[in-house]
Parts: sequence; C-alpha cells; structure tokens
Amino acid sequence: MNSPLDFRVFVEPQQGATYSDQLAVARAAEAAGYSAFFRSDHYTAMSGDGLPGPTDSWVTLGAIARETASIRLGTLVTSATFRYPGPLAIAVAQVDEMSRGRVELGLGAGWFEAEHKAYAIPFPPLGERFDRLTEQLSIITGLWTTPSGETFDFSGTHYTVADSPALPKPVQSPHPPIIIGGGGAKRTPALAAAYASEFNIPFAPVDVAKTQYERVATALTDAGRAADSLTYSAAFVVCAGRDEQEIARRAAAIGREVDEMRSNSPLVGTPTEILDKLGPYLEIGVQRVYLQLLDMSDLDHLDFFAAEVLPQLV
Repeated sequence: MNSPLDFRVFVEPQQGATYSDQLAVARAAEAAGYSAFFRSDHYTAMSGDGLPGPTDSWVTLGAIARETASIRLGTLVTSATFRYPGPLAIAVAQVDEMSRGRVELGLGAGWFEAEHKAYAIPFPPLGERFDRLTEQLSIITGLWTTPSGETFDFSGTHYTVADSPALPKPVQSPHPPIIIGGGGAKRTPALAAAYASEFNIPFAPVDVAKTQYERVATALTDAGRAADSLTYSAAFVVCAGRDEQEIARRAAAIGREVDEMRSNSPLVGTPTEILDKLGPYLEIGVQRVYLQLLDMSDLDHLDFFAAEVLPQLV
C-alpha cells in the first residue's frame, strides 16, 4: 500500500446544516490537511426534517472561498437540471476568481425527483436529462475556453447560445477541473472521456468500481486519451474510531448501524481496519477518496482520521 491517496471531505448540507456549519467543516478540513472540501447540490433532505433548510451550493462555496486559503472547493455533484448552462458557467468562474483558482465543478444529470417538485424545477425523463447534461458540458467548456475578444455560439436540441461574449473567464486554465461520476455503462464513461479530469464512483463495492473504471478507461482510449489522463476517485461514508465504543457512538449520531456501514464502506472501523479495507481499492486504481462526513458537528472525527489514517496513505 505504497501508492499515495488524496483525501477530501464531502458533506450533505441538505440533511440539515447552516452556512456556519459548513464553514467550520471546511476550515477544519483545511487545517487537518485534506486537499478539498466538497458539498452535495440538493434542495431537500433524503431523510429527517432537514432543518434549518437547504443552502445553495455555489453561494455557499463562494462565501467559503473568501474565508479559506488553500483548500480546494467543489460540488459532488451539481445537477444540470437546477441551472441554465450560461449562468452556471458565470457562477463557477466567479467562485474560481473568489478562491484564486481553487474551484472544481462536479456536474451530473440529476436524479432526485422530489426536490424538483418541491422547488418548481422541471424534471424531464432520464434520457432528456442526459441530453441536457451533454449540452451543458459543451456550452460551459465552450464559454470558458473561447478566446477573450471572441464570441461563442452553440445550437443544440435544448439550449442555444448566440453571440455570447463568453465572460467571465475562470482563473484556472483552460478551465476548472470537471468531475463526472456515476455507474452508467455507456453515456457516463463517454462524457467523462470527453470532458472530465476526474471520474468518481460513489458508495460502490470493489467489483462495481473496478468495472466502471474499466469502462471509463476504454472510453478514454476510444476518445484518443490515455487511460491515466484523469483521476479515478471514490466516495464513502466515514465512521472511524479508536475502539468499538467510539465507532458505535459515531454511527449512532448519524442514525446508522455499525455492521451495515462496515459492510459497504472501507472507511468504517479502527485505523488499522480502514487501512486494510482500502487496500483492494488501491489495487483497482483509486487515487482519491472522498470522506462523506454525515455528522458535521463532529470535527474531532476529521482530526482523528487525519492523524491516524492519512499519514500512512498520503
């Protein structure tokens, strides 16, 4: 297990978190040495009451950008159904400037119908959502990479861009890293090969992740890219502790059973156990791991993992 791993912190604020809660996690993650703070982009809770209510992902990241110094910031993932591609390109470019070039854009097709109904957002069928995602990726990257002083045009089935000044430009060149993820067999790997600098598979067992990474590698080759030209990442819920009592306490705090989490996440258990369970993921090519921190008030959890696990893998 000599291959270095990049560790990032990932939160789900729609489950119940204020801006201040998220800022505290981002600052703790930065101080502890994690490379990035990412958040989901959702408007309703999947369980519980979600109080005090949702926070907008890009408003939040723009504010956090001004109150942190080095940690990278992004979404896992923004839904293409939530925003038009032009305004999204503007927002992300602005946060990139606000953070001095620390932003990454995870973009997906969207899946949670209830939140669309709750906030008057159209929710087309899956095929159309993927079509819209594809056009959005083309438009956003096109706007960002159009040379200054030139204009950008696009004619698609769902979006048309005419004579756009394609401003503002992001700080990062040619543009902020784009993350594509999911388990789709064909369109998802193809989109990753066309646009992504990172491919993420969330909450997947080793065999599923391996199969999907192989699909992406094939899609990269088909697109004329090297199979190692993007970063392969995974996301898992974290529940680490010094002993069984501490692990059980952290599981109870998020309403989960230890055995259930142990069966589906390598980041559950003692540091030694976690190191052992991450081994197979390293073998299939995982280069980056997102720690899904569900109890955002437990900042000691981040410090413990950073002190006991990170030094042996980074």
